[in-house]
Order: sequence, then C-alpha cells, then structure tokens
Amino acid sequence: MKAKLLASAATLAALSGAAGAQDLKFPIGEGAFNWASYTAYDEATNLDGQTLKIFGPWRGEDQVLVESVLAYFTAASGVAVEYSSSENYEQQIVIDAEAGSPPDIAVLPQPGLIADLAAKGFIAPLGAETEAWLRDNYAAGESWVGLGTYNGADGAPALYAFPYKIDVKSLVWYSPDNFADAGYEVPETMEELKALTDQIVADGGTPWCIGLGSGGATGWPATDWVEDMMLRTQSPDVYDKWVKNEIPFNDPAVVGAIEEFGYFARNDAYVAGGAAAVASTDFRDSPKGLFSSPPQCYMHRQASFIPSFFPEGTVVGQDADFFYFPAYAEKDLGKPVLGAGTLAFITKDSEASRAFIEFLKTPIAHEVWMAQSGFLTPMKSVNPETYGSDVARKMGDILLNATTFRFDGSDLMPGAVGAGSFWTGMVDYTGGKAAQEVADGIQASWPK
Repeated sequence: MKAKLLASAATLAALSGAAGAQDLKFPIGEGAFNWASYTAYDEATNLDGQTLKIFGPWRGEDQVLVESVLAYFTAASGVAVEYSSSENYEQQIVIDAEAGSPPDIAVLPQPGLIADLAAKGFIAPLGAETEAWLRDNYAAGESWVGLGTYNGADGAPALYAFPYKIDVKSLVWYSPDNFADAGYEVPETMEELKALTDQIVADGGTPWCIGLGSGGATGWPATDWVEDMMLRTQSPDVYDKWVKNEIPFNDPAVVGAIEEFGYFARNDAYVAGGAAAVASTDFRDSPKGLFSSPPQCYMHRQASFIPSFFPEGTVVGQDADFFYFPAYAEKDLGKPVLGAGTLAFITKDSEASRAFIEFLKTPIAHEVWMAQSGFLTPMKSVNPETYGSDVARKMGDILLNATTFRFDGSDLMPGAVGAGSFWTGMVDYTGGKAAQEVADGIQASWPK
C-alpha cells in the first residue's frame, strides 16, 4: 500500500497505448514479472482511442493499487480507463444498471448481488472460452467457475463474473516463539489440531482465543467457523445446497458443523476466559491473548486481515505467523479453503470490455498488484516470487494448494439470515443453547 501511482487518471486517458516505462510502477522487462504475457497481450490488442469506465469497491490506498494495474492495461491496449468508486457502491451499481447508465465493467465482492443483476439481464455472459480458461488456469478451477456462474434473464446458467483478487479465511494464527517454547508443532490435519488442543490443556495452558463481539454485527466470526467446518465435514455440493437453502439450515449436516465449532468454543478449558466470554469478547481484541506473557492462548482462527488488530509493532512472520486451518485426514475431502474476494463483470458489452477481461487472464494483471500489497490469486501461471512479502506468498500458496474454494456462505445467504439470524444464533449457541434449537430458529427465519 506504500506504492504511488506515477500516472494520474488524466495522464492515463492521454496514453492511448503509448505509455512510456516511466508511467508504470514497474519498468517493463525488469524483475521477476511475466513480461512475456504482457508483450503477447500488447501485440494482440490495439484499441487506441477507445475508453472504458470501470466501477469497483476500491478506494483510498486500494484505488492507488488498482490504478497501478490499470496503467498496464492502458499502455498495452490503448484503452483510456476511468476508474471510480462510491461509499455505497453496492447500491450505486444497481441504481446505474436500472437507469440504463451502467459502467462498462463493474467489480463487486458480493456474488449474490451479481447473481441478481445477471437474472435481470444487466450483465453480459463471458462465454465458454473464459469458462474453460478458469478451469485450466486457476487452482481448483471448477470452484471458480461455479462462483461466477449464475442464471441469466432466460433462466439458463452461464459464466458472468471473473474472480480477481481473493481473500483467505481458513487461517489459524499463533506465536512461533510460544510454540517453540512449549515444544508444539504446527498441525497438518484436524485430528492433529484437536490433539494439540488437548495437549495444551494437559500442559496447563489455554489453546484458543475466540471473540464474537462486533457491535451490531456481533456473532459474525462464528459464521466463518461453521462455514469452515461445513467444508471439512461435508462435500462441496452439500455446502452449495446449504447456502441456497436447498438443504435446510437445521439439516443434520449443518447441526454437525455447528457442533464442530462448539467443540472448541463451548469448552471452558479450551477458550480464554471460558465459554461464557466468547460472545462478549470483541473480535478485534481476541487475538491479543497470543502476545501476553504468559500467553492467554496459543491459537486464534481468523482471516488474513486480523494482523491489523495485533499489538503495535508486531511483525507477521516473526512475532506472529499462521497455518492453514486443516481438514480431517479421515474424511478425505482434500484441502478446502474458505474465503472471499471480488469478481469483475461486463455491464456494457464492447470490444474494450472484452479486452479488459482478456487482460485479467494475463499474469501481469495479477503480479503488479501482488508485488505491492493486499492481493492474492489462485492463478497457477503467476510467479510467486513477485509477491511483495513472504506472508503474502504463504497465503498465496494456500490458495494454489486448495482442492476446493468456497465463498463465505453467510455472504451468499439472504441478508435476514447471513447478516441476521445466523449471527444472533451463534451468540445463542455459545451462550448454551443447543445446536439443533439454534438451527431450527435460523431455518424458520429463512425468507419464504
């Protein structure tokens, strides 16, 4: 995020395919980037004088980062890009689409909202070639095709959205010094993770810090736990049916996943402060127990953003590190990864719009952002050495080694459930209510 875009939006508009190396963040031909992909795209694309409006969620420092990538698209294609965002971008894209004045390309982190736009005929399908490309070029490619496939206005399913810039949630954070002092090793299976949990208790320690507090959104961290547990106890197709309510929320498979979360969160000996403290502990404060002396806990399951709430001065990779939240060896479900991310789609079909989607298929479109900060990709042909840090590279490896990727389930559910009864139900569950009773209540809240 320290990078500065050297070319202003006005400059980009004037480039028309003739950008000099001084206009680009990384000079063409230098470093470990896949410049061959850039050169091939440049030679195949000549759209000088055309323009493209892109609307997305990135503002502030993230806007600087995405514009540094867009500079290469403009330099190679000749298409002048106008990028914009909005504080209420989710509502704005719907308003613009319904008014008949959408951008050419939109990017959103909400697949459910994109599906709604596709069903209303506001999005152009990307085609079978792009669908095949995702299958072949993204790790766990079928997962990514599924994420971007929705029913169109005609009711037929098609690929409408291209996944780009991914976040990983299946992570467990810990202090390497604490593990070393206690003689603990990073577990590679869920069986080993549970055995380590028991070992820490036997040694007189507390294994986990868990906090669900988040103001009006209290409870959401537990939904990630349950989603991860669904992927570790059930096949991906069961997960997909669950988020669509094709199997009810009170199905035994879901109740079982909730109870898997409860294995860790409802045991007083397993969680700092005891089970009663889980719901009342703010999620931003919960990892701090990793860094106390002596440690209040040894592990904390949370997504890649959580270092923002570590104590000031904490160096990730040294003072704190992470490992993949492991799967059960005995269930043979591979290495599922839970996460989130953004998807690009065409809201105004044109030659320039199609060229932009083709640009996203080049390693350069990923590596330029990878080399700075906050960007992960499942694209198999990128050079992992271009990641700007060892931490990002390690997270990228988790994506590349995933056998299944699934989007945050609560974000795919109706708001009344995913951002409502699911949250409150998890608070009730950690407070002692039975998993079956909680699941029954959530199912009853599902919109009819």
